[in-house]
Amino acid sequence: MKLIDPSRLLASVSPAALLALSSGFAGTGLLAMQQPSLNWVGVAIGVGLTVLVAFYLQAVVLHSRHAADLIAARTADLALAQQTLEYDQAMRHFSEQALQLRDRAIELSANAITIYDAAVAGFPVCYVNPAFEQMSGFCRSEVLGMACCDLHAEQREESNVLALRLLLDQKKSGNVMLQNRKKDGATFWSEMHLAPIANTSGVVTHFIAVQTDVTALRSYQAQLAHTAHYDALTGLANRVLLRDRLEIALQFAARRKEPVWVLYLGLDRFRIINETMGHDVGDAVLKALAARVNACASITDTVSRFGDDEFVLVLEEPGQEKALIQIIESIMATVTQPIALGEEKFFVGCGIGVAVYPADGRDVETLIKHADSAMHVARSRGPGQFHFFTPQMNQRAIDRARLEADLRTGIEQQQFILHYQPQVDLHSGKVVGMEALIRWQHPERGCISPIAFIGLAEETGLIVPIGTWVIRTACAQMKAWQDQGFGDLHVSVNISARQFSDERLASYIASVLQETGLAPEYFQLELTESLVMTDVERGIGVLRELKALGVTLAVDDFGTGYSSLSYLKRLPIDILKIDRSFVSDITESPDDAVIVKSIISLAHSLRLRVVAEGVETAEQLAFLQLNGCDEIQGYYFSRPVADAEFSRLLQQKKSLPPYAPVLQITPPRLVKV
Repeated sequence: MKLIDPSRLLASVSPAALLALSSGFAGTGLLAMQQPSLNWVGVAIGVGLTVLVAFYLQAVVLHSRHAADLIAARTADLALAQQTLEYDQAMRHFSEQALQLRDRAIELSANAITIYDAAVAGFPVCYVNPAFEQMSGFCRSEVLGMACCDLHAEQREESNVLALRLLLDQKKSGNVMLQNRKKDGATFWSEMHLAPIANTSGVVTHFIAVQTDVTALRSYQAQLAHTAHYDALTGLANRVLLRDRLEIALQFAARRKEPVWVLYLGLDRFRIINETMGHDVGDAVLKALAARVNACASITDTVSRFGDDEFVLVLEEPGQEKALIQIIESIMATVTQPIALGEEKFFVGCGIGVAVYPADGRDVETLIKHADSAMHVARSRGPGQFHFFTPQMNQRAIDRARLEADLRTGIEQQQFILHYQPQVDLHSGKVVGMEALIRWQHPERGCISPIAFIGLAEETGLIVPIGTWVIRTACAQMKAWQDQGFGDLHVSVNISARQFSDERLASYIASVLQETGLAPEYFQLELTESLVMTDVERGIGVLRELKALGVTLAVDDFGTGYSSLSYLKRLPIDILKIDRSFVSDITESPDDAVIVKSIISLAHSLRLRVVAEGVETAEQLAFLQLNGCDEIQGYYFSRPVADAEFSRLLQQKKSLPPYAPVLQITPPRLVKV
């Protein structure tokens, strides 16, 4: 038995030992008192026995306490061990779940994940997830053990593959854009993030690669880049790419001391097609023309679409003006060829302006601006013309810009007035109507003829508000004259291509007639034959809508366009107006005389009235009377005058002598009768 420490025994005397001691001492003392004969030996023995019993009881108690403490300590140790075991089991279970979660996440990842063995030469594949199989088309068994770069065998020398190999060799992380080939041979682009995996000792044992399929993104980026530099409709270079290429061409030309030719091409009659036939047909025509122009250029030239109906070409190879002119003539010839769309054929012309580096400018903007100026001069000379830039043309371009600004101001400030030219019946000699002609009362330039601004108004679209104002003003003035008792006169108004293409034209005219109170039969619309014949079927439909209103319809400038007799008889028109270019020479040119007689005969056979414009001499009047023309207008009777002066003309009842067919009138000279 383990010895008891006396100090501990004395410090922690148990109740049992104290009871034994007290009981023993008390018993011994009582016994000694009752038996005086008892000697000290007996007392000592009693005390000793008492002490021994007390010591024994104390030892038993201490031993029990020690055993209890030992049992408690062992129990606590056991409980701690149990808790530690449960914690270890929980952590192991958590680790297993986390590992399973990571494995599941890798397996279900939408990105292709590949693990390469860094300890083996070639870095062979030791794991791929299902996303890799789906992305590449290869199954896992086909790529396990394959060297990393063998997956990009066809692009081994590409810079991106070399960058991947460098990352592997240097055991670094990084991003690489790779072109990959699927099992079926199709290619796709992926962005790879490569990262090394080190063990606890810091040694790289593996690489993990995460790949994202960016084929759609690259395609979209390529599409954006194409859109940023090419015209969406024609596929030609746009303004941005044109300027870039022209800038490069000028830099090379400066080094070689060679010229660069800039051609600015503007289409004729395209806007009429676009506005009358619709944008779908216009787009188809434009695409066909773009392909033709592009075919005329060489592979080193740049052809761009610069505006709605304008193209700019940069030519570097012609070298000589003669070769350049041949190219220009080739472009014009191919543009003017008819464009067949279904059963319809469309005819478009063009004008071309030319600017040359360095003579006409040394920078991009100047050359384009000067070529544009030259183009406008070419178009002003008629269809199928080209013109080289001169300094004077630059001033004309500035004047044109100022005129456009003034024109917009004139519309806002209502600076326009109408003049009226009488139309005279040749049988009665009386005024039966008038043509309303616009004039611009410019505050600084005075009265401006429409010849100076109508063409610009057509180009800019300002003709629409101008034409709207003309119709309303002319109808109101005509009604005012009728209310003043000036008889059953009619007023004639010209309409533009833009107005004719507006589907609301008939409804607008109906509203104006109702608003002003003018009866429809006193309102006459004049349309050029080229305007109607651009799209005959639509033109016939529009004319029928107008005719249903009760207005009179006239074809202006007849003989200058390309009317077809088969279509002419289908048009619901009332009047043919002979262009002044034929009337001016009917007494001098046998050809013009025959043309005028033919037009009059044709019109009468179609039950149409004939009006001759530009009659300025008595001889011209006599010829027209002799050949049965119905009405005339021109300076011989009166120039266009303001409304107040026209009112005085009506008050004075100015007229021509009635035509007497019985009189023998000597035929004009040079006319074969």
